[in-house]
Amino acid sequence: MPPPSQERGRLARRLAAALAKSGPLPTPLMAVDLEAFDANADDLARRAAGTPIRVASKSVRVPALLRRVLRHDAFSGVLTFALREALWLHEHGLSDDLLMAYPTVDRTALGELVASPAAAAAITLMIDDVAHLDVVDSVRRSLAVPVRVAIDVDAGLRVGGQHVGPKRSPLHDPEDVVALARAVMQRRGFRLVGVMTYEGQVAGLQDVVPSQKVRSLVVRGLKQASQSQLQVRRREVAEALAREVELELWNAGGSGSVETTAADPVVTEVAAGSGLLVPTLFDHYRSFEPRPAAFFALPVVRRPSPQVATVHGGGLVASGPAGRDRLPTPWLPPGLHLTGLEGAGEVQTPLTGPGAAHLRIGDLVWFRHAKSGEVFEHTRTVHLLEGDAFVDQVETYRGLDLAF
Repeated sequence: MPPPSQERGRLARRLAAALAKSGPLPTPLMAVDLEAFDANADDLARRAAGTPIRVASKSVRVPALLRRVLRHDAFSGVLTFALREALWLHEHGLSDDLLMAYPTVDRTALGELVASPAAAAAITLMIDDVAHLDVVDSVRRSLAVPVRVAIDVDAGLRVGGQHVGPKRSPLHDPEDVVALARAVMQRRGFRLVGVMTYEGQVAGLQDVVPSQKVRSLVVRGLKQASQSQLQVRRREVAEALAREVELELWNAGGSGSVETTAADPVVTEVAAGSGLLVPTLFDHYRSFEPRPAAFFALPVVRRPSPQVATVHGGGLVASGPAGRDRLPTPWLPPGLHLTGLEGAGEVQTPLTGPGAAHLRIGDLVWFRHAKSGEVFEHTRTVHLLEGDAFVDQVETYRGLDLAF
């Protein structure tokens, strides 16, 4: 792989050539580099080492890109974030293997699920409480259509009486998991088919940040402790469940933990999505080399001073704990920075740095978003870059009038 600076310069030339061929395009202009996207898919496959990868739709949100990665031999099935989304993906033939990543209490969508034998056979609901079963039962008039469910088991690190990791499932100990499994099996109209253990404190934390060497060292220690503890707990839960039920799947991991998660013999599939587009929050991982694949461009509309160039819009801020790492990053041309006073604004974003002096009104500045998928909530279409041309324009969920 070329050095990052060379790859960045090559990307700049390819984008400039593509724009020269296409002519002016509306902004914010979203682009995905298919060369990087496909290379990232190959890299995820290498890291999974034969364990099937379920693509996380939350981190993509563009049906054409979901279809593209599902044509890759290493990828199978979709991990969805909303039931209405899963129903739409099934109805439009994108997948017949859809696993919900989160529980749902959307009674309208659940009503559609239990009324459709085909959808119910393709979609697996996620639960961690008997109350989730009660919600399903509250919307159906018949038990003729069985509902597939999987149990979300807490995968956080427990140390010194503290919990480190995403605050997801209340189920931690094997006996609690077995109790819910028995409740599912005793409830007519449900079928227990799987388990999820998502170790977000391993898969979603950067561990080689150049400006945060001490913190990175702590994060690496936390990850190692989490992996060791979780491997034991997964085995204990799996052994306890094996005495009660035969499962179809055990989903785990994320883009930042593919190889370690896939190495666990309990796990039958890993999840990944952010590793396809590589937003800035995935830049500094020991486990893989980042190949940024998603970008958005904004036009320069003002020059308040020779040292400042201001672009139109820019406030595409990522979810999560508020901080500078959630702001978009000016990427091309290089040598641009957000200002401390205004940051990324909804209507304008001033940029400073050595690159600002060379910008003219009307020039485009390319940015990277902090989180994968979220950037596409701000646009209806994405332009696909292949070689030095935009070869297609595809719709995002928003472009299809979908809001999940």
